Amino acid sequence: MLVKASNRSEAGLFPDPLLQEAMTAFNRDLVEADVRVMAKGLHPTREAVRFSFHQPNEEPDVTSGPFEPSADQLAGFILIDVASREEAIIWARRMPDPQGHGEGQIELRQVFE
Repeated sequence: MLVKASNRSEAGLFPDPLLQEAMTAFNRDLVEADVRVMAKGLHPTREAVRFSFHQPNEEPDVTSGPFEPSADQLAGFILIDVASREEAIIWARRMPDPQGHGEGQIELRQVFE
């Protein structure tokens, strides 16, 4: 589950205490169900460096953040190990709005085995 960034997360603002409690409870449920592999938040892109490869076998261009638009960036991720796509969707639907303020967006992606 990829947690997309928002203007608030890119500004380095943490969610309010009620949302933090809800996210803690959600993560606890994932752990108790033995499906959470890892969960991490990411620093805003103003602290990031991007490497862009334009030609094979050539050095990449290096660009310092911040990167725009915020909604195209990642604020964090939760890696889960479940039996099916359907089970992953069920867990993703249970996640509270990760950004609060109606700005949250989760992208569910499968990893290669």
